Amino acid sequence: QVQLVESGGGLVQPGGSLRLSCAASGIIFRFYTMGWFRQAPGKERELVADISSAGSTNYVDSVKGRFTISRDNAKNTVDLQMNSLKSDDTAVYYCNARYGVPIVHNYWGQGIQVTVSS
Repeated sequence: QVQLVESGGGLVQPGGSLRLSCAASGIIFRFYTMGWFRQAPGKERELVADISSAGSTNYVDSVKGRFTISRDNAKNTVDLQMNSLKSDDTAVYYCNARYGVPIVHNYWGQGIQVTVSS
């Protein structure tokens, strides 16, 4: 059974920082591209950042220079360090694991709320 469990969300003031973590089980973690998506109210889910099995990273333009994605294949975890947070970053953040081109396996966490507000 595949599980992706997010932690680290919450309420933070504009300009502050949060670190999200996702613990994966039930998959051969090192083979998967891991990502963080987010969905704000009334908007579609969007890719925030991902990191391939080889360690290559990709970020949506709006978070470049502020967010950093990293993975630990020994611990089966992927983290998202979020700095200089803005109100526009408020959303439910989802951990994602995908494998294959085209994708043959695609898994989601339950989501975690991040609220940026004064």
